[in-house]
Amino acid sequence: MSGNMIQIVLVVWRESIEALLVVGILSAFLMRQPAAARRKGLAYLRAGIIAGLLLAMLIAGVILFVGEWLDGDRQDYFQAMMVFVAAALIVQMVFWIRSHGRQMQQALESGAGKALAAANGWGLLLLAALAIAREGSETAIFLYGILASSGESLDAAAIVAIALGFGAALGCYLILQAGARAVTWRVFFRVSEAMLLILACSLLMSGLDRLISLDLVSPLSAPLWDTSWLIDDGQGIGGLIASLTGYRARPELLPLLVFAGYWLAAVILLGGGKRWRVAAAS
Repeated sequence: MSGNMIQIVLVVWRESIEALLVVGILSAFLMRQPAAARRKGLAYLRAGIIAGLLLAMLIAGVILFVGEWLDGDRQDYFQAMMVFVAAALIVQMVFWIRSHGRQMQQALESGAGKALAAANGWGLLLLAALAIAREGSETAIFLYGILASSGESLDAAAIVAIALGFGAALGCYLILQAGARAVTWRVFFRVSEAMLLILACSLLMSGLDRLISLDLVSPLSAPLWDTSWLIDDGQGIGGLIASLTGYRARPELLPLLVFAGYWLAAVILLGGGKRWRVAAAS
């Protein structure tokens, strides 16, 4: 399996887990309600899931239509932009989950409770639809960014990777819901955060490579070194590592600065920045 296909599996796995988690939280909340409210709520929940999936498919169709409608340089610019948008959304998702993940269940149950208290099943439908549409639309953007970064299309291999990602997500969700002690939700989110940050870095570097190839930015120097004798980023295991992590065997100055700056910012904002704030406050 190529690096891009592994990226697709990872994205679909992570986004599907979040969508399943939303559905699981709302379902568990409804199961604690009286029989009449439970039946009505579950019907609206199912309708919300379907509506959210349809909305996500609509957004994906718009993205694909725009990408195909543009031609020449405009298509190249659009695809480069979508690569950066996908990278930015992945990073934003990691930080959002880190900041609000603990309150997600409370917020979802609160919204569902208000909808049931008002005898308004449409509120529950809208809550589920928006949550599912958010995950689905993000997945569409991520997949387009991954495929655009490599110049590939949604072929049979990509569809298989999507199916594998969803199957893996469903398996992980069932294991975690069963209360497996070996892997808790906290461990899952921490591991997936690291994997997503690596994926975002890879997309960032691919987008930068495209901007350089389009002569929109300067690499600022000739290649600073050459480690292709050790790990060739153009083929074999080296190509896999490059597509997954953003590794470059012959980096110019600008890609090197962007790569280093990305990881420095990630470390400071996710870990070191918090410790510095605590130290300053004390």
